[in-house]
Order: sequence, then C-alpha cells, then structure tokens
Amino acid sequence: MASAIRSCAGGVVFCDEQVFLLMSDRGEWVMPKGVIRNRNHSNDVALWRVEDEAGIHARIIGIAGNTRYDFFSESRGKDVSNRIQWFAMIADDDSYHISFDQGFLNGGYYPVQKAREMLSHDCDREILDTAYQIYTECKQDTPA
Repeated sequence: MASAIRSCAGGVVFCDEQVFLLMSDRGEWVMPKGVIRNRNHSNDVALWRVEDEAGIHARIIGIAGNTRYDFFSESRGKDVSNRIQWFAMIADDDSYHISFDQGFLNGGYYPVQKAREMLSHDCDREILDTAYQIYTECKQDTPA
C-alpha cells in the first residue's frame, strides 16, 4: 500500500536566547507544526500553528530547512510521510498558552542548549541549530 505524503510547516520560535518546545501526547518534545491544507502557503501555516498550538505571536526571520517523518497511521491503516518546511521565528515576548485540547502535555521556552537535549528527534536538533544561527545573525543586524 502506498504511503500518504503530507506537506507541513512549522516554526522554531526564539525569545531572549530561548526557544519554544511542546511535549506531544506521545511524550515527545517537538516544535509547533501542522499540515498545509487548502493551498495555503507554508509560511502562513507555520505562523498559524505557532499561534494555535502555543498562543505565540511571532514573525518569520528565515527558512530553517526541511525534515521528514515517516510513520504508520493507525487511523488510516497506512504509512504516512510528513514533509515539514521549518521557519526561524522571533516572538517579542515570552508569553505563551499551550493548547492542551490538541493533546499537548507541556511546553515552554527553554535555553537553546537544554532544548537541543530535550528534542526527541535528531532532525529537529539540526533544524534548531540552523534556526539559531539565523536568529543570532538577525540579532546582530538589529540595532540595540
């Protein structure tokens, strides 16, 4: 049976040298992301998911890269391949509101190195590293 391919988008959100993570319903530490539907643009979906899952108003500062997750979907009865485009983002303040009704168990802003250790997937660590480089370059270009 052929696998379903889903295009997704997500955000790596920074605020004051910290990055936002969520704990999924499976106990995995992840970054906000979601499926792109109805011909929406990936950057819009990434911003919406960050706001919807974490209550964070952020702005995009760059493209951090792409990852892919392959898993078996019990509900669909077949393999699914999520292809995610990630955006580096900045939030102006560290306020957030975790969407527990979507199944998230925990979340918050964490120092980048700690967040790197917390992330459940190696590919997310690579995206975090790239996004952090974009973030630090953006901060250097912004007058204090």
